[in-house]
Amino acid sequence: MDKVFRQLAQATREHVWAISELTDREKVFLSVVADVCQSTLGAPFDLHVRAGVERGVSTVDIRALLRFASYDTGYHAALAAFERLEEIEAALGVAPPDAEPLPAELVSTGPDAAPSPLPPAVRAQLSELDPHFAEHFDLQSRMRSQGTLSVRERAFATMSVDVHYQTLDETFQIHVNRALSGGATVEDVRAALRFNAMFGMTRAWRAWKALNAHLASLTTAA
Repeated sequence: MDKVFRQLAQATREHVWAISELTDREKVFLSVVADVCQSTLGAPFDLHVRAGVERGVSTVDIRALLRFASYDTGYHAALAAFERLEEIEAALGVAPPDAEPLPAELVSTGPDAAPSPLPPAVRAQLSELDPHFAEHFDLQSRMRSQGTLSVRERAFATMSVDVHYQTLDETFQIHVNRALSGGATVEDVRAALRFNAMFGMTRAWRAWKALNAHLASLTTAA
């Protein structure tokens, strides 16, 4: 398309893909999350899905990621990604995989609903905002507790959504803490943010300010 742009893109990609603290699988996931959040579901999404398949990340895993991220990205954005993924699967000759339906107690908001997986302090804060919103949050949290992603992978995905949408207050801090409690080191968390710089420098700049401030507060508290 443009030789100079290709140079820019290749140099940028090589620089961030050289980050050693992240696995190739995590880099693919972060790339797909960026596509969903920024609605880049044409050539970029196609390239990232195919790069994942080449590195052993199946479309089953990509589907699990889309399901997990859907309540942060919005179901409308995830739906568009699923439509595009089906087209890519067809081009690759991959049959869309079947998935087991969720148990009834996970999709219910009635008395038969499973307990909320949210930490009590978080749920109390949500209830103060609005009871229906807290109930909706409970539902989303129950439904997305399933899948093939590790805690670390889920935390990096939600951190990335925060970066793309610039929700860098409570949710970003919760997701950073989840990554740290899920086995990621501080350098691993910083690596996830370094990788995200490829998808928007100014967004990453603001995220760095929020991350450094939060990490400093954790050090002070300790």
